[in-house]
Amino acid sequence: MAWTAPVAFSLAILRGAEGFDGSQGIGRSPRWVWQGIMKVTRSLVSVVDDDESVRESLPDLLKEFGFAARAFSSAQEFLASDCVGQTRCLILDIAMPGMTGPGLQQELKLRRQEIPIVFITAQRDEAVRSRMLEQGAVECLFKPFSDTALLQALNVALRVR
Repeated sequence: MAWTAPVAFSLAILRGAEGFDGSQGIGRSPRWVWQGIMKVTRSLVSVVDDDESVRESLPDLLKEFGFAARAFSSAQEFLASDCVGQTRCLILDIAMPGMTGPGLQQELKLRRQEIPIVFITAQRDEAVRSRMLEQGAVECLFKPFSDTALLQALNVALRVR
């Protein structure tokens, strides 16, 4: 399931050009006019990070990319939410108080929740990065990371699913 947002729109379809220049007004020359509500589906990307600045900035960037976004301050908060089953990709900090990012990854596996994970970390350690990738992460980005690197990782994650 993905999040949907209603979008109001109107659509006019013409059958042939027949001299319609727009001056006749809506409903006069067009052969068919339809107004209604369309649901636009946007993949939900959830962010779990104990750093408040990450929780405030990443969802804004994700929305600019066209995703729906939710942010959580801990693994426990995410697990208690109604978003677990709707999340299409998880951006997850490795080191957090309480349950760590890898701990949440294991818990999701135990619950049979297959959510692609992009780990993020402030500790630039290639051994940790390699271990996260070996354990099934789509990517592990070192903070600060570029918008482009994040978008590439999200695109890979959403293709995996």
